[in-house]
Amino acid sequence: MSEDWAKKAEDQEISSMVKNLDLKKSENGVKKDDGSETSEEQPDYASPAEASLLLKMIRKTLVETKKTGLLKGVYAMGYNAPSKIQETALPTLLADPPQNMIAQSQSGTGKTAAFVLAMLSRVDTSLNYTQVLCISPTYELAIQTGEIAAKMAQFCQDIKLKYAVRGEEVPRGTKITEHIIIGTPGKIMDWGCKLKLFDLSKIRVFVLDEADVMIAQQGHHDQCIRIHKLLPKTCQMMFFSATYEKDVMEFAQYIVPNALSIRLKREQESLDNIKQYYIKCKNNDEKYTAVQNIYGGISIGQAILFCHTRKTANWLAGKMAQDGHAVGILNGDLTVEQRLAVLDRFRSGQQRVLVTTNVLSRGIDVEAVTIVVNFDLPLDQNGQADCETYLHRIGRTGRFGKNGIAINLVDSEKAMAVCKQIEKHFGRTIEFLDTDDADQVEKLGHFH
Repeated sequence: MSEDWAKKAEDQEISSMVKNLDLKKSENGVKKDDGSETSEEQPDYASPAEASLLLKMIRKTLVETKKTGLLKGVYAMGYNAPSKIQETALPTLLADPPQNMIAQSQSGTGKTAAFVLAMLSRVDTSLNYTQVLCISPTYELAIQTGEIAAKMAQFCQDIKLKYAVRGEEVPRGTKITEHIIIGTPGKIMDWGCKLKLFDLSKIRVFVLDEADVMIAQQGHHDQCIRIHKLLPKTCQMMFFSATYEKDVMEFAQYIVPNALSIRLKREQESLDNIKQYYIKCKNNDEKYTAVQNIYGGISIGQAILFCHTRKTANWLAGKMAQDGHAVGILNGDLTVEQRLAVLDRFRSGQQRVLVTTNVLSRGIDVEAVTIVVNFDLPLDQNGQADCETYLHRIGRTGRFGKNGIAINLVDSEKAMAVCKQIEKHFGRTIEFLDTDDADQVEKLGHFH
């Protein structure tokens, strides 16, 4: 009898908490979207009591849906205190009936764990067909999402996962029976739309990761629209990204009906815990000297250096290797197997420096990265500052509230103008750093 009363009390507590969250969302402008208005703020739930109640709600949801193994996986991964985006999104994502969502939260805030938990919680393992579809813009990001899903479902051996990426094939004449497919848009379109290897009309959950890229880039856009058209109206849709331009958000709202929109203010997107600097240089050789001075002056965990072209990336990686650095290089010339091997070596710490082009600017988590160097500043097709790519690049450091450093190497008046555009766009000062000043470099080391 006492257990029944305890359960009833907890149910009332959770019900009260959900109502309180809904009220806070309304007060902060986060509300159901009818296509005419979008919230510009993310609610700030800092109360430990609310975090505890959220965990109770998650536990109750997973127990009632007989997903106790999934609950064990969540705790085994160390998710004992939810991040802000998880606090805000999970009550909606796990609720019944399912609710659509368009969410924006900066890099390193736990977006992937939030939508992966929602994906896994919707799977009915008694049905041997695909029920969940998650699309990522790159091979690496799809694999990383799948790895998180596999860890979270480690105690749910009956949940089956399949990758739809380059190199993965399905035997002729067979159908896909895995419950979850995670992959890139081209492969998923081939399997679902052309070859009919799984039934898109039976999909329960559709997740678009890095949704801004999927919508804005013409090739991905067309593929995702074709897939989207074949989904049932009852399908729960989740769009997640660190950034959305106005027109991209408007389009997302158009194709995701009655979605709850969660957005950050634009000036909040550049993380406060990432210190941003610029260094004046004359050419690539001086840029390299600046990198050497930084390495000589501070203790660095792991670093990612971004270059504009493959040629520059190859040159820089070669120079650093000659000078004794354990360096890896990642660009579009590598095969899928080579790219994964480079990432594995970097994640394990065998290589402490990674030189790359924009293929790594989005979503890849390596917790030990303490510094990002823009050897070349990111430019759009018109030669102007590509602010979204800049944000994604520097977001490779400062993950999950840790301190990070972003350094921009400026070698011309044009590059300086681009740096100023980025500074103005985010409303954050990018400080001048003199690498010949030992005291200034030493202060840099104290920050991270």
